[in-house]
Amino acid sequence: MSYNTIISTQEHSIATITINRPNKLNALNKETIGELHNVFSDLEKNKNIKVIILTGSGEKAFVAGADISEFAQFSEKQGRKLAVKGQKILFDFVENLSTPVIAAINGFALGGGLELAMACHFRVASDNAKMGLPEVSLGAIPGYGGTQRLPQLIGKGRAMEMIMTAGMISAEQALSYGLVNHLTSQEELLPLCSKLAQRISNNSSVAISYAIKAVNAGFINTVNGYEHEIKAFGACFGTDDFAEGTSAFLEKRKANFPGS
Repeated sequence: MSYNTIISTQEHSIATITINRPNKLNALNKETIGELHNVFSDLEKNKNIKVIILTGSGEKAFVAGADISEFAQFSEKQGRKLAVKGQKILFDFVENLSTPVIAAINGFALGGGLELAMACHFRVASDNAKMGLPEVSLGAIPGYGGTQRLPQLIGKGRAMEMIMTAGMISAEQALSYGLVNHLTSQEELLPLCSKLAQRISNNSSVAISYAIKAVNAGFINTVNGYEHEIKAFGACFGTDDFAEGTSAFLEKRKANFPGS
């Protein structure tokens, strides 16, 4: 499938999605959100893909926010629909994807861009990256999960400060806050993400999908995360990956997971 605003490439078991609107600093518009949903959905169905890396084109921005021109004149009802649809088809969709997604933050990650990075399973940043949620400077608040995921990742107080000041933090601050897992140079960003992706792909994709769901369950108020973990743990025992993993361990050899 061809896309207008993104580029999707694959190398062995690792896929890389590049948001490709450099003249707009890769800002998210309706078309980009739709194309991202489609490519994530297609990659999720491809059992040969074990890890997805998400990044932005160029050297300035991961995603510098949403395309404000698309919704500046929206009514309250339209604003709610915008948030509901965006969360459903992209942000919540990515967070609950069973295939691990690594955000490679190669520059500005602002507003919807930071919200998209936070929806990924973890984040790696280049040392020139800047992150923030500037929505209150526009008379709005984050609408794609930012008020929920940011406190989960960095704590309530720091999240409140970032949201209320509408300011940006440096990559070094993001690392110290726990917002990103690793910090590296722009040249080494994708190689580091690929190295991490390769380490992930060596493990059971079935077990990883259960782990993603179990971790996410712990952040849902109506779900007992411990009970979810117990059920998922038990379910692993019925998989071919578990049989192969335990056999390989006992036989002192490298596991060759079938992915089922």
